[in-house]
Amino acid sequence: MKVNVSNLIILDESGSMDSMKKAAVEGLNETIQAIQSAQKKHEDLQTHFVTLVSFNSDGIRTLIDNRPAEQVKLINPRDYVPNACTPLYDAMGISLLKLRNQLKQEEENQALVTIITDGMENASKEYTGKIIKDMVQELKRLGWTFVYIGTNQDVDAVADSLSIENRMNYEYSQRGFQRMNRTDSDSRDRYYEKLSRKKKGEDVDLQSGYFDL
Repeated sequence: MKVNVSNLIILDESGSMDSMKKAAVEGLNETIQAIQSAQKKHEDLQTHFVTLVSFNSDGIRTLIDNRPAEQVKLINPRDYVPNACTPLYDAMGISLLKLRNQLKQEEENQALVTIITDGMENASKEYTGKIIKDMVQELKRLGWTFVYIGTNQDVDAVADSLSIENRMNYEYSQRGFQRMNRTDSDSRDRYYEKLSRKKKGEDVDLQSGYFDL
């Protein structure tokens, strides 16, 4: 039986991301294409799905809702319009709960959750950091993998507060975002390779070492 791989990307769409808009849209599309390539490469063992959520204090939007990778279309710049503040906890809580409810318990599922933000939480109304940390820990016990990518903040401190081991700090610039995306794409490829090896019976740790070469 194949494993269903749920690729959840939670992307900051607050006003401070405006200067990163071009790189962010290009990076999202590169990630979508990387997932689609992985679907073809590992089609005997993996079935990939994509969820893309953008967030700011004007709203938390699901741009792609748990769609099979081969059916996903690339993002248009009009789909991503940075504005307002950063409700990180609400975006994570709403997205994680929704994806968990979408997964069928009778099937084999693996979730890879990637959070990308250029600033600190400052606008959540429904969820607190403690609630999100507890939720992350619970989902990690189910085998989910979490990745936190940030800038303009103490990334290690934030990731620790959310119980996320895999983390990366990137330079706040178009070039920095592009370099970050290349690193994430390489790490994503290695993750899918490890997942296939695990599916074949190898003892592989999927929850840590995401960025390790």
